[in-house]
Amino acid sequence: MTDYRRLRVALLGAGAVGSQVAALLRQHADELADRAGARLELVGIAVRDVDAPRDADLPRELFTTDAESLIVGADIVIELMGGIEPARAYLLQAINSGADVVTANKALLATHGPEIFDAADQVGAEVYYEAAAAGAIPIIRPLRDSLAGDRVQRIMGIVNGTTNYILDRMDTEGADYADVLADAQKLGYAEADPTADVEGYDAAQKAAILASLAFHTTVPLDAVHREGITGIDKGMMDAARHAGYVIKLLAVCERLTGSEGEAISVRVYPALVDRAHPLASVHGANNAVFVQAEAAGNLMFYGAGAGGVQTASAVLGDVVSAARRHIAGGVGVGESTLANLPVVPVGRVTTRYQITLEVTDEAGVLATVAGILSDGRVSIATVEQPVAGEDARTARLVIGTHKALEQDLSETVDRLAASGVVERVVSVLRVEGD
Repeated sequence: MTDYRRLRVALLGAGAVGSQVAALLRQHADELADRAGARLELVGIAVRDVDAPRDADLPRELFTTDAESLIVGADIVIELMGGIEPARAYLLQAINSGADVVTANKALLATHGPEIFDAADQVGAEVYYEAAAAGAIPIIRPLRDSLAGDRVQRIMGIVNGTTNYILDRMDTEGADYADVLADAQKLGYAEADPTADVEGYDAAQKAAILASLAFHTTVPLDAVHREGITGIDKGMMDAARHAGYVIKLLAVCERLTGSEGEAISVRVYPALVDRAHPLASVHGANNAVFVQAEAAGNLMFYGAGAGGVQTASAVLGDVVSAARRHIAGGVGVGESTLANLPVVPVGRVTTRYQITLEVTDEAGVLATVAGILSDGRVSIATVEQPVAGEDARTARLVIGTHKALEQDLSETVDRLAASGVVERVVSVLRVEGD
């Protein structure tokens, strides 16, 4: 056996991912040592309750409730606790003690990333977070390293497995939202309180991380436009299918160029994706990130976005990288945010739309609707009346538009809703992936 240098690894948290990380560190210790050039010694696991049941069989003596003592003297600290505090305080303690840190904590990085990265820069440590944006999918290193010499123009990501599972079943089976959500909760895809997933908060955190990397700009979480999927119903799914689309919750990060220079838009919302697009074929709870770069062209990253073993794979990849850096020596590689591009509101975005209206079923209605759209600088591409309205005196119109400014579209929809011929604006969905 090769006599490798030993590196002390402290683990904070032993949930579904943490338990698997600990088990794999022990099970594959020799292989990991050969890959890292150092023996990774798991010195302890900090938890709230040392007697709580775990997803892996681990020695009880590894567990402690004293995280701060465990951090002291560790070479690498893995944070898998989740939440903001005390995770933030523990990571800063680890960094300031000279350790490299590995985390999958998207909420923490999306809200306190600059503080954590700056602390690491001050002492020459490094923060690894491959598992924070898309689970097992390797996307952080490609954006940070492989595409560092390119110009990323756009990212479209399905980065939340719960919502993709729900929307996929609504599309393929014609199931109702509430029924599929209940199934997702039974299967463990959705929490008892699914708000973070179905309202887009989880995806927004990941979008902020991906956009910061892709555009070398700090993206505050409150600059990310966010909409969830709770308003998506069977009728909207049917209309999308009829038009050749599928509805996906997308995280869209885009470089914009205008008369005032470059800016970026970061947004999360349910959108229509052409069924010929690679993202349309992402089924179940899987995730995918579609990157468009100036020189590299279109790149697709696909795989499991969650799961204990799957996410542990990404975490262990970071641990090996941190170990190699310790062996090689030198300061850590800091995050590049020097581009400092402005993040613009969603009103500055230009895209196509599908507008579904419940209108009065009488002569001249279409002309009135067309006039309101034209006055609002929204050009009609298609008009269909796929089904009758909710009662005998109404009809349903599905209008596809050419590209329009979001602000113009929003104001125009308000005028449509206030007109005498529109009974109800059923839905407004963006079309992405052109």
